[in-house]
Amino acid sequence: MNLLVANLLFPNLPVANLFAGYDMLIVLAVVFLLFGNRLPSVMRNLGKGVTEFKKGVAGIEDQSEERSTT
Repeated sequence: MNLLVANLLFPNLPVANLFAGYDMLIVLAVVFLLFGNRLPSVMRNLGKGVTEFKKGVAGIEDQSEERSTT
C-alpha cells in the first residue's frame, strides 16, 4: 500500500511500519496458499484482457488516422 494512500485512509495510525518486509512476505504467502491454484488462470485471463485492450486501442488509433487522412 502506498504510504500516502495509507496516511489518507488511516490518518491516526503510524503507517510507516504497517507492512514492513517480513510482514509482507507472510501476507503474500497466505494469499498464495489460499489462491495458489487459481493464480495461473487469473494470470492467463489478465494477459488475454491486456491483449484485447491493446488491440482495441490500436483499432481506435487506426480509425482516427483514417478519418484524418480523408
